[in-house]
Amino acid sequence: MDNAKKINLLVVDDTPENIDILSGVLRKEYKVKAALNGMKALSIASQEPKPDLILLDIMMPDMDGYQVCEALKANPFTSHIPVIFITAKSEEKDEELGLKLGAVDYITKPITPAIVLARVKTHLALYNQNLALEDKVRQRTEELHHTRLEIIERLGRAAEFKDNETGLHVIRMSHYSRIIASQMDFDDEWVDLIFHAAPMHDVGKIGIPEAILCKPGGLDNEEWQTMKSHPEIGADIIGDHDDKLLQTAREIALTHHEKWDGSGYPNGLKEGDIPLSGRIIAVADVFDALTTKRPYKEAWPVEKALSLIKESSGQHFDPHIVEIFLRCLPKILEIKEKFGEPDAKVESI
Repeated sequence: MDNAKKINLLVVDDTPENIDILSGVLRKEYKVKAALNGMKALSIASQEPKPDLILLDIMMPDMDGYQVCEALKANPFTSHIPVIFITAKSEEKDEELGLKLGAVDYITKPITPAIVLARVKTHLALYNQNLALEDKVRQRTEELHHTRLEIIERLGRAAEFKDNETGLHVIRMSHYSRIIASQMDFDDEWVDLIFHAAPMHDVGKIGIPEAILCKPGGLDNEEWQTMKSHPEIGADIIGDHDDKLLQTAREIALTHHEKWDGSGYPNGLKEGDIPLSGRIIAVADVFDALTTKRPYKEAWPVEKALSLIKESSGQHFDPHIVEIFLRCLPKILEIKEKFGEPDAKVESI
């Protein structure tokens, strides 16, 4: 049993003789550590290598086995360790309480060595099966998450394909958005949401006729009204979901053309009524749109684009976000160069 000998068990009992008896039964097949009280047991269980299973007495001074079990299950580091109560308390209510607290089994004293070994072996096997299953679930979840992100990015790039054939716009503006978001007082999870949802900002363009998207000149009033419908089309495409990523993507699609002074579309939102995600994407999207070639315009020099963004602070854009954007400009330009359009050059400032 080479593999079994590597398994660590922890025996907890305030009576040394009981520890000796259990250890004598278990040491033939497992590595055994011992603790004479609850606090020592919690200390051992919290150290690497963690016990693979704990055999726990109930009647102990200061901290009884029930309290030890509760503490183990309350600690994320030890909560998954199987606990078997081994005790002289043989009442049904005692066993029921032990199992309710999270123990996997309940063995009464005096012990029968064969039964102890069989129960330990069974619960170690179940524990290992659960670990393997959890690992498979975790791997599958990561695969699904990666696939979902790929689909979102590809759909965003598909929406851009009509007027930006490389699809690099969504990559650049997503990185710009991440850089801005990372400078705000939010956790990494929120920053990642902004980064991964940003590619969907213009997914509504899928519903706009190509003749309008690719028109080389200015749009007439009717065409402009059609163009202005793409945020709501995008929100409808994404739909309503419980998923945070899709919620954020919908929010961005719907609000990234709103303006700080209330003159934007589709709902004329103003200042703080515009979701922060939409305000961030507005700056990132406009900067990249200005500095890249489109069917209706040539690429602007970076300096000219920056001048417009500065002038539009407090009108089109949230002043605080413009401030962050300008502060992060070196990183922004690095992204622009890294994911630049073919044959395009990045100007230094």
